[in-house]
Amino acid sequence: MPAYVRALLPVPAGIRRHRVFTVALVAAAALRVITMLGYPPARMYWYDSFAYLHNAVHLQPDQGFHPIGYPLLLRALLPFHSVGVVVAVQHAMGLATGVVVYAALRGRGLPGWAAAAASAPVLFDASFLRLEHAVVSDTLFILLVVAATALLVRRPVPSARAAATAGLLLGGAALTRTIALPLILLVLLVLAVRRVPWRRSAVLALAGLLPVLAYAAWYGGVHGRIGVSGSDGVALWARSMTFADCAVIQPPQDLAPLCPNGTVLDAAGEYVWAKESSLNRLPGGHVALNDRARAFALRAIAAQPLDYLREVVKDAALAFPWTPVAHPARAVPAFGFALGTWPLPADQPLADQVRREYDPDLTGMRSVRPYADLLVAYQYPAYLRGPLLAAILLLGLTGALRRPGRAAALPWAVAVTLLVAPVAVLDFDHRYVLPVVPVACLAAGLTFARPPRRAAVRKAGETPREVPSAERIG
Repeated sequence: MPAYVRALLPVPAGIRRHRVFTVALVAAAALRVITMLGYPPARMYWYDSFAYLHNAVHLQPDQGFHPIGYPLLLRALLPFHSVGVVVAVQHAMGLATGVVVYAALRGRGLPGWAAAAASAPVLFDASFLRLEHAVVSDTLFILLVVAATALLVRRPVPSARAAATAGLLLGGAALTRTIALPLILLVLLVLAVRRVPWRRSAVLALAGLLPVLAYAAWYGGVHGRIGVSGSDGVALWARSMTFADCAVIQPPQDLAPLCPNGTVLDAAGEYVWAKESSLNRLPGGHVALNDRARAFALRAIAAQPLDYLREVVKDAALAFPWTPVAHPARAVPAFGFALGTWPLPADQPLADQVRREYDPDLTGMRSVRPYADLLVAYQYPAYLRGPLLAAILLLGLTGALRRPGRAAALPWAVAVTLLVAPVAVLDFDHRYVLPVVPVACLAAGLTFARPPRRAAVRKAGETPREVPSAERIG
């Protein structure tokens, strides 16, 4: 910027240092304002959104698929009695996720343009705009996981404070979506490979597991058994329905009614809700049948491990085609911005109660022109195609393998786990792929990170004798 322009329009030094990202962040914020103007008040999922809002008002552990993390956020926003405020906060969280990715990479020595490029998918992909505009837990979950991962890659040896904070964030992520539970163990394993002092790992484990254990105890006090979910077995049973062969499994008499009954659906997740599936023909409901469903699924996996692995790989690969594949066929895999109205579902039993208790002005979503027209056109070029996601993951893998324990290893492992774990325990969903993107971009960016300075490693708590090793594992 010329000197005379700087004199007339003084710009803070921080913005000058990060001007590329500042421009990107302002543009991303404008897109989110357009989304709120174009699709008021919010996108409501038939089951998830209403269950979350109901649980926010009647705050207690849910026996279904949803732990308490997201309802706690909704409860904090209850005084506003507006789902519009909820999605506004979530759009701000989406921006914050981009800031975290950018800041982490700048802290590891990447130039501003490269760090801004790594944050671009979460800031500009239209799928994130749609996700943030829905009353679902994913945006909160993404921010918690990305923030925890970024804290742990700032230095080769995280400080005790960073380890504790990352542990709390991962614990919060696990209480938002239970798929984050294995992330705590994964992070501890990667830190062990990086030769992080055991005390730091212990701090992280304690901070991450204590909230989960406290919730499990609360869950037990309410429902009579220790746990964090009352439907995990049902989900795994649904996964097994895509390959289970009871002639091979030979289940005992009490599990035999859970065998496939000839109903064939086009996605594993469909078996959870289909009235004609064998589990839903049994009396008692999901919670009562959860333990039996889990026992059947584990027997099926043990008897047919290769068939199970084949189904997991096949469904996880749906993340990578150039043209998104509808899975299940009734779903809209991408490009979901459209013109029209979407009334609240008439068959949703919680809709009237949520309207009375959480948002008296709650209505179905509608499109408003010309803002919706802009988003309909924008979504087609602003979509991270599957092969590009594959390239980002491969780039992160290159950084993870270049040197043992390199900083890229942790976010890359988190990204792959977030891709595979939902498929392994239930099914593939394009919505479940989105948490993979920012951590995969973080791993790809860290492939080009410079080795940390000697002083930074010493400040993190290592002795001078350990510095060369720490610099090697970068």
